[in-house]
Amino acid sequence: MLGRQSLLASLSLLAMLLLVFLILFSTNSNSPLRTPNDEIAAINNLVPADSHARFTLLIGIFTRPEKYERRHFLRLIYGVQSTSLARVDVKFILCNLSGEEQRAFVALEILRFRDVVILNCTENMNSGKTHTYFSSLPGILPFRYDYVMKADDDVFLRLAPLAASLEGLPRRDLYYGFVIPCPSMNPFVSYMSGMGFVLSWDLVEWIGRSRIAANNTYGPEDKLVGQWLDMGKKAKNRFNNKPAMYDYPGTNGRCSHELIPETIAVHRLKKWEQWVHVLKFFNVTAGLEHSNMYHF
Repeated sequence: MLGRQSLLASLSLLAMLLLVFLILFSTNSNSPLRTPNDEIAAINNLVPADSHARFTLLIGIFTRPEKYERRHFLRLIYGVQSTSLARVDVKFILCNLSGEEQRAFVALEILRFRDVVILNCTENMNSGKTHTYFSSLPGILPFRYDYVMKADDDVFLRLAPLAASLEGLPRRDLYYGFVIPCPSMNPFVSYMSGMGFVLSWDLVEWIGRSRIAANNTYGPEDKLVGQWLDMGKKAKNRFNNKPAMYDYPGTNGRCSHELIPETIAVHRLKKWEQWVHVLKFFNVTAGLEHSNMYHF
């Protein structure tokens, strides 16, 4: 009899503990104070898998709302890459949506992937999207990054070499990329190509409050960034990363050259056969393990 009473007491205690757990879980999950933005902040603030990451990098890929297929493809491209040197977050940068299709489909992407940023602007190439991007980040991100990159959606970035190239560079007043014109090796003359350039966080903040930038937002936007920095006497630390960044072979004259092992970025990938060539050259699917579930 005593044993039965002891068993009942133990079961009662277990039931009470389970009830408390369920109440706490329900409170945390359904609290009216927990907004969707709080959920996104929680995701973005997760500790990186490698706690020894030495710096943080945000890559903002400029694309358009209707390019669903390209975004899904790029999620695969960057989802299979990793680096222990840095926490690298990839976001897709859009301007305001138009039409019910975009609102429905992009909303599904956000719910599933949490990697879309919708800026308060009209979609454009040379009418201020770049300024809106950099100037908005300090006010919308849950934390500051060491570096922020603006990249095109037709570029293949190799995250590990990219992180390695940034590791030893200054964390302030930095402007990094592929200097234009194509033959130039001097990062202090002209500007960095829009294929993918990096600014340190202090320069992102400066763009957000600078009248120089705010009053000069219309025109070739990557060129304008270089002009802002020159006029503001900013970016004392400038780094040109040729030949590791380049346009796909044969697509853009002297900005192009053959694929090389030390590549960081290949630009102007407009066709699927070009992507296939790049993925094969860098053996991107090398981590695929043998399985009875598929045959290649």
